[in-house]
Amino acid sequence: MYVCFEIIILLLSCNFCVLVYTQDPSCCHHAAELFPQCREACEQLLTIRSESRLKHFLLRLPSYCPESLSELWVCINNTLPGASKKSDGWVGLGCCELAISAECRRDCKQASSKNDITKVCKKDTEKPLYSCITKNEMGSVCCSYAGRHTNCREYCQAIFRTDSSPTVSQINAVKEYCQSISPQLIGCVANYTKSYPIRSPLDSLYCCDRAEEAHCQTACKRILHTMSTEQEIMDGLISECGSQPLPQDPLWQCFLGSAHPPTISDPETPPIAKMDYAKLHCCFKANTSHCRNMCLEISTNWGTQTWQEFDQHCEYNPAEMDLITCLADVREPCQLGCKDLSYCTNFNNRPTELFRSCNVQSDQGAMSDFRLWSNGSIKMPFMNIPVLDIRRCQPDMWKAVACALQIKPCYSKSRGSVICRSDCVDILSQCGDGKRFLEGQTPERICDLLSAKDEPERCIPLHRYLTPSPFQNIIEEVIHPCNPSPCPSNHLCEVNRKGCHPGHDCLPYFCVPGCKLGEASEFLVPVDGRIQVPTRSGQVGCYEVCTCGQSGRLENCAEMPCFDTSKTCLIGGQRKSHGVSFRVDCQRCSCFAGESICSSRQCVRSDGSDEDRRLFTGLPCGCADHFVPVCARNGRTYPSACVARCVGFKDNQFVFGSCRSIDPCSPNRCQRSQRCVPRRQVCLTELSEYPCPQYECVSRPVGCDQNQLDPVCDTDNMEHANLCLLFQRSKSLAYMGHCQDACRRPREVCGHNGETYSTVCEAFSDRVAVDYQGRCHAVGVVSEFTSDSGCNAVPCPPLSSRACNPVTPPGACCPVCAGLLQILWNKAQMNTFAKLNRNQPVTVHDVLKILRLHISVPQCDIFGYLSVDSELIVLIVSVDQQPTPLQIEACSKETEKIDSLINSASPTLGAHVPLAAFLHSEVKLSTISSAALTPLSLSLCVFSSSLLLSVAGTLFSSG
Repeated sequence: MYVCFEIIILLLSCNFCVLVYTQDPSCCHHAAELFPQCREACEQLLTIRSESRLKHFLLRLPSYCPESLSELWVCINNTLPGASKKSDGWVGLGCCELAISAECRRDCKQASSKNDITKVCKKDTEKPLYSCITKNEMGSVCCSYAGRHTNCREYCQAIFRTDSSPTVSQINAVKEYCQSISPQLIGCVANYTKSYPIRSPLDSLYCCDRAEEAHCQTACKRILHTMSTEQEIMDGLISECGSQPLPQDPLWQCFLGSAHPPTISDPETPPIAKMDYAKLHCCFKANTSHCRNMCLEISTNWGTQTWQEFDQHCEYNPAEMDLITCLADVREPCQLGCKDLSYCTNFNNRPTELFRSCNVQSDQGAMSDFRLWSNGSIKMPFMNIPVLDIRRCQPDMWKAVACALQIKPCYSKSRGSVICRSDCVDILSQCGDGKRFLEGQTPERICDLLSAKDEPERCIPLHRYLTPSPFQNIIEEVIHPCNPSPCPSNHLCEVNRKGCHPGHDCLPYFCVPGCKLGEASEFLVPVDGRIQVPTRSGQVGCYEVCTCGQSGRLENCAEMPCFDTSKTCLIGGQRKSHGVSFRVDCQRCSCFAGESICSSRQCVRSDGSDEDRRLFTGLPCGCADHFVPVCARNGRTYPSACVARCVGFKDNQFVFGSCRSIDPCSPNRCQRSQRCVPRRQVCLTELSEYPCPQYECVSRPVGCDQNQLDPVCDTDNMEHANLCLLFQRSKSLAYMGHCQDACRRPREVCGHNGETYSTVCEAFSDRVAVDYQGRCHAVGVVSEFTSDSGCNAVPCPPLSSRACNPVTPPGACCPVCAGLLQILWNKAQMNTFAKLNRNQPVTVHDVLKILRLHISVPQCDIFGYLSVDSELIVLIVSVDQQPTPLQIEACSKETEKIDSLINSASPTLGAHVPLAAFLHSEVKLSTISSAALTPLSLSLCVFSSSLLLSVAGTLFSSG
């Protein structure tokens, strides 16, 4: 395209383009001095990095900045994608003069979105208008990647500002100023400019015949043959034809229509999609088709204005609580701890409470909200609530409301950020301005919309935040290195559990490169992680598995078999929907695409006699509780052959003896140039299709990274920086982690998985917590009705804290202070994940490795095993030598958080493979009693904790 439509828009839209071209990037200089609150609110935009916070703030901005500040609104709407809220500043405003009919031009100027003009402005007759809008939408998407980099954004906007084809100099300027800032912007602009081939002026010759005057036709052809620059051609046509470049004129209408290649001018061509796979996960949780469709739209193209309608109809709809909570999880996941707030100070020093948005921006937002409400009205997307002067009427309570809605405490069961109904009714009854209530409005009816629930753990009790935290004067016993995240926006923050190189300091966290789940997503996953995302079609039940590549993008995607979520399960004459969990006797079950998947727990008959209960062992098939261990082909030790047969193994698929007592490298199965290294693992996949090898063949590495720190200890008690160096030096691995003096000599312990380890360090290296000292010799407790077993003869170590009311893991003899999860999972999905990963089996270690990333405090760590009932057992335990009640509570809160994410199928966990196969979780928590703590003697439990204590101590001293 050649004709310069920048001049057309300059002539027709009254300095709109000049305003955009010369704007201050913050736009805030347009906020008049008469409106200091507007300028203050505007300046907060510069500090917001989160899409969700940006969206929330833009919804509130009209309350601070009046309609009269038109230049400010035009600037904001042209600078920020999705910002348009005002009717005089939507993304297509600058295109309205290109409409041919006067009725269309009028409706366009009064519209607040493209949807508002479709009835009057027909796409087949108003192609120049729709082409301009599409171009603006594309520019809004591309240039948003520039962030706060002024020059980059300016040169990007120049590409899209007019309908002229981008010049070589414009394209080069974007590359020069934006290459180092945003590769996404470069790619986005490139996709646009490739569709705009540079055209010769002669390509527009046919338009000259559209001129009504013969002399204009002749002049037009002469000008296009003789003049080369856009400026000369525009000036010549205006001078010779004696008319202004109005789109209603057939000549100019032709130039406008012919300026685009068909792929661009086609009004049906969608703008560049800004995918958000994390949100797309959530859309299928919508209860109404209307909200589901709008959710799909904002998840596949956030640059559209649909999110405004979504907020109004769905964001505060109690019927859509599952959808809204899921979206909140991927925007702002719940994290433990809150501190360093200057306004919402009562929210500080709360290390064992969960919050979504404890940061400076939310703190300032709460202060701004309180000031705004002081004007006498609380403005919401669907109603305004008139109030009295809140500076005099319960100001502390209103401050708590403002802070709660901004900082967003989230409680484990619902993870919602809704204040309790009783608090809502109380504060509106006292401070609501009843004289200005609309007809039919009462505090009770208003609160039915805002705070429908008043259940403990499902709403925010404001009284909690009317006083400071009780921990404000206590030295931090629980730290949160990644809250707030200290890492760049494209990196994840991970707790440093590896310590430091000898003689070097290090931080208590790592910044790990990650991938966003789509161009518009804020949700990051680590590089090399495997991720399950919905297919782009948005069809329910259809997913693909991708890898987060080194480039920072999802790649190597492979589609999974779709499953039918419309199928139901018939249980006891009742229909259960897909994804619903239920109980059959003592078994926990879940309905998955019409199939009931249940645990294999054994149930005692409710009508049984006392003798039946006495003889009940709780073991599969009612097996006797004799401990004669066998090692099955999945790498798991079962307490007897009876149990192994009952869970599905044939006699040729297990051998007598525990798995750790068998040398998988005898005989050596590797080539001469390789060495056989034991690699014991417990597999969760079908053994007939995906074997579960207990060894690997390792060649002696040629070179190793000396700086990579993932410490290992060899059988001579010598430490190496990483496994590669250990193999290079031809040493044998004893356990992962720093060498411990306490593990120099063998001291057998029994793990929760029924395996005997030569040292506690070996058990911890296997991600297994210790049950008791000595060789395993008893079948652990698997049911509350389990008969007396060998556990009675087991001397259990003292608890790590006398303030703890402990839990006993399934299959263990001794109680522990820990949070415990029993997870039901889908074997068919595990098999699919293995097939898509080059037939590599899925193991318990794979699961624990990913779950560990979600444990945000270094004082807690994760352990786990496969139970005899084929459930995944996960323990989150305090690793300090003598944990305080606060540390034990923190581990319980981490457990509750993960349990809630599993049971709500939140993509925060569910996007990760193989966690996507989780169906349901049951939680048991160690609670804290009021008994006073007294120093404890060194016990096995304390002894085992000291392994990680040394690592944690290194972290804390350096961090």
